[in-house]
Amino acid sequence: MLTILGILFAVAPTVVWGMIARTRSVGFAIGGVLLTGAGLLISVQQGWIDAPRPDAHLVFTALAPLLIACGAGLEGRHEDSPPPEWIPRRNGAIGFLGTQFALTLVAGLLYALMISEGSDPPSSKALPSLPPGITLIDEGTSCGSGGCWRAATVTSKDGLSHSEIIRELGLQQESCHSSGWLLDWRDVCIGARDNGENVTIYAGWGY
Repeated sequence: MLTILGILFAVAPTVVWGMIARTRSVGFAIGGVLLTGAGLLISVQQGWIDAPRPDAHLVFTALAPLLIACGAGLEGRHEDSPPPEWIPRRNGAIGFLGTQFALTLVAGLLYALMISEGSDPPSSKALPSLPPGITLIDEGTSCGSGGCWRAATVTSKDGLSHSEIIRELGLQQESCHSSGWLLDWRDVCIGARDNGENVTIYAGWGY
């Protein structure tokens, strides 16, 4: 159900533009760009492109109306006055796109407020990929006074020592990178530690 809603959300601006476009040249050009943007957004939704989903939705709903407005302006320069029945369609398009952006902005702000509490651990994608010969034993999440984090226990099939495993993972030192572009201002910090019995890699939030 969520997948269907996400696809409808992504293609809605293209449908709106199809209802108000008046020329083939500009209409197909703007429609093609909107469809490309919808495809990229759907790829983010499905995890095919690694990008922060809330930020991607907000950027898409901000840029799509601007692109449609530019298309309508270009058509107005080369065409006569629009027919009377076009005006209600244009007003409806403005209302729909404005509502879509407002809802996305509100949802984005609520998301930013929610993550500021640090109550959610990073996703499994935040953990580094394992090189050949190193396998995952266990993965889970934990929370404490400093927030929540995700940890995974790994081992070596090739008999590597714990320090060698950490070196193979490239995690001799903790490293941090940004989690998002706009709404998620947190850093994801990744590291590894030798707890004596095995090696644990972790991903937690840095502020």
